[in-house]
Parts: sequence; structure tokens; C-alpha cells
Amino acid sequence: MPSPTDILSAPKTSPAFAAEWAEWHAAHERHRADPHGFLAVSHLHWLDGTPQRLDGVPGTWSVTNDVVTVVLEAGESLRRDGRELNATDSGTSLSFGPIAERAGINLQAGSTAVGLETVVELAKRGGEYIVRPRDPRNPLLNEYRGTPAYEPDAAFAVEGRYVPFAEPRSTTVGAAVEGIQHVYEAPGEIRFSLDGQELTLTAFNGHAPGSLSVLFTDATSGKTTYAANRSLSVVPAEDGSVLLDFNRAVNLPCAYTDLATCPLPPAENRLTVAIEAGEKIPYERQTP
Repeated sequence: MPSPTDILSAPKTSPAFAAEWAEWHAAHERHRADPHGFLAVSHLHWLDGTPQRLDGVPGTWSVTNDVVTVVLEAGESLRRDGRELNATDSGTSLSFGPIAERAGINLQAGSTAVGLETVVELAKRGGEYIVRPRDPRNPLLNEYRGTPAYEPDAAFAVEGRYVPFAEPRSTTVGAAVEGIQHVYEAPGEIRFSLDGQELTLTAFNGHAPGSLSVLFTDATSGKTTYAANRSLSVVPAEDGSVLLDFNRAVNLPCAYTDLATCPLPPAENRLTVAIEAGEKIPYERQTP
């Protein structure tokens, strides 16, 4: 039985906390269901030096010496930033690149009607060039029912401390697809306590300036949450203090589709504690 002190010090999941989480998660769901988001990805093509036609996109594609070449036949076209890159009667050869690791460019193909055109993502992942058409008619997107999540619980919004490394560490991790690896720069680690355990997570640089991204698994992974990974974004204060709100732990694209190249957590981020907060296994991946 908890002592009076335990009860008084226990985090309170207030209506305001729950409402703020619900608003955040609704916004996250809207972003995920964008007509050209990752749920719209219909194919994953890996490029090499051999010119090839690709399902879902116009042209013949190849890559040599870090430059991607696309040959459009008469009647085919691609657009970039609204500018037509049409083929002439004799065809058109287009070149793109080099592209930095984890970067990419978006081209457009098909109908110019709002919500109907296909976005053609050309990107570099694990040192290889990929093409992923994002078609708003993709069944995965149109049949998406939302992502289940744990009810918000303030007990899983914990304070921690960000401790920078003396020098950023180059960290190699696996990927959701076989045959490639991802290399990230880890500027430091986050130390915190949960369920009576002292825990540490290696952090990577986040997308937003000053933010950090944490990839992790825990004792719920493969049971109620997606087995391979979940992600949490945090922003350390100037004094190194940080709030890890695991209620905002989210799935990466690989939780929904096999056409994603998501990174796996580093070994030290595979926690043994059960973090019963944040997003669960998507309905699409649940066993009937």
C-alpha cells in the first residue's frame, strides 16, 4: 500500500494535461494522414547504374557517380516546384544530385488537380538512392483508421538531464529494411529515473534546431507497442534539464508500411522497463 507521502508526490494526470495531449495527438494524426505523407507511399525503388522503368512514376531511372538520370519519353513529364520538365518529341534527359544522406527532393507527376497528383520522392538512404512515389489514392492512406495510444498518464512525463559527450559520437544503427545501415551523430545522452530505475538514452540531433531525437524500445515493444522502435522528441533547457513526456512517443513510418527505411535504436536504448505510454501498434499491424 502506498504511503501518504507517495500519494502526495505522485504525478497528477489533470484534465488540462489530458486535453493538451489529445490536441497534440490529433494534430500529429492529421500530419500523418497528409495526402502525400508516408501512408501514401505506394512503392520503394532502389536505383543503380542500370536504367529501369519504375512502377508508379514516369521515366527510366539510373544513378552513376552520385547523379541520378531520368529519361522521359514523349508524352511523359515531371514537375519540380510547379515547373514542367516535359519530354519533347525526341524525349528528355534530366539529372538530379548529388543528394546528401537522409535528404531528398520532391517531384510531381500525374494530374495537377489538388489532391490527385503523385509526389515522387527522390532520396538517399543508407548511402543508396531510392525513389518512392506518394500517391494520395494509395489504399493504406485511404483505409487508415488512426493510431491507438495509451491514455495520457502524467507519471510517464519525467524530468531528466541532458549530458553532452566530450565529442559527438558517430553511431551506426540498423534499419527496418535489410542491407542498409544508418549513421547518426549522437551529441550526448539523457539520464532519468523511471519505475525506480536509473536509465540512460543516447540522443541524436533532431529535425528542429535545438531539439534531440530519441529512438527506443521497452518492455511493451512487440506486445502493445510496435516491436522495432518508437521515437520521442525533446528539447533540453540551457541548464541541461529536459522533460521526457513518453505520452508523446510516436511510431515511425516502418510501423505502418514495409516501404520505409527507418533506423533502429542503438543497443543501449533498448530499455527493460515498461513504458505504457504513447502510441501503440497500429491497427494495420495488429494480429486479428
